[in-house]
Amino acid sequence: MGKFVYEGGVKVEIEDRALTHLQLVISAKLRRGEPFAFSWREDASVGGGRTTVWVHPGSSIVYKYYGGRQPSINRAWVDALAFTANAPTGLYLVPEPPEAGEHPAPGEGTTPPLS
Repeated sequence: MGKFVYEGGVKVEIEDRALTHLQLVISAKLRRGEPFAFSWREDASVGGGRTTVWVHPGSSIVYKYYGGRQPSINRAWVDALAFTANAPTGLYLVPEPPEAGEHPAPGEGTTPPLS
């Protein structure tokens, strides 16, 4: 389970594989100088609700990974996340789609919501 830390204060735990894909999308947007909103649902243990941060090229962001290996990249997931980041509602975690040409087994191909 990794962690996304924004401006040294706002934090959310995100599974390492999902965090890797979010990092790719966030980095691409920031390289192009494109600010955007990033939202996630909070776990009930921290009061529930939803948090949104405004991410811009001057943002201080830390991606903390707890696993030692770089996960494989699912291009279809990167594209799906980029689509949300370019929408008026901003970036949010969507379930991982199957990779091109791959058909998920029952119950696979989904990612739990951010906690």
